Amino acid sequence: MSTSAACSIEAADRKLTWMEKLNGPWHKYSLWIYTAIVLAHWMEHLAQTTQIYLLGWPIPDSRGVVGLWIPWVVKSEALHYGYAIVMLIAFWILRTGFVGQSYRWWMIAFWIQFWHHIEHALLQGQAIFHHNLFDSPVPVSIVQLVIPRVELHLFYNTIVFIPMVIAMFYHMFPLPGEVPHQGCSCAWHPRMAKA
Repeated sequence: MSTSAACSIEAADRKLTWMEKLNGPWHKYSLWIYTAIVLAHWMEHLAQTTQIYLLGWPIPDSRGVVGLWIPWVVKSEALHYGYAIVMLIAFWILRTGFVGQSYRWWMIAFWIQFWHHIEHALLQGQAIFHHNLFDSPVPVSIVQLVIPRVELHLFYNTIVFIPMVIAMFYHMFPLPGEVPHQGCSCAWHPRMAKA
């Protein structure tokens, strides 16, 4: 028996780690859950934007859907930072399930989210230490000095979401030659037979 045949039998016999399952047989379901969380967050931002720009509500009263029932949620820097870090961790954990072009776009989304996370970390730090940057009356992020907070976070979520969607597209419809390298069943067309 050749060395490569022995290695593939050994790999088939060993149990997959949790990470290998998340990026292999569970990858499709992991991405569904992650996408549902991202879309729910998007809906909150769109609801808040609708409240401000279509309904004419004052910004403090425009708290999205959940914020109408639980007002402290919108004001909680910890919750916003928590979401930013969960997004970042999920991008990192699920990255090895992507290959080729889908991996490139996934990592673009990861790095944009990394910066978004830094901005939220600055806001969280100011909330914890009760000292705002630039003598601001409220916690403020770097880019928020130029773009108002509601519009800024809608912008951040958009520029993270776009490469994420492109990555998912290339993951579901991989380029020729990338399908055999996928370790999951996310592709929407039958897998090419391995030689």
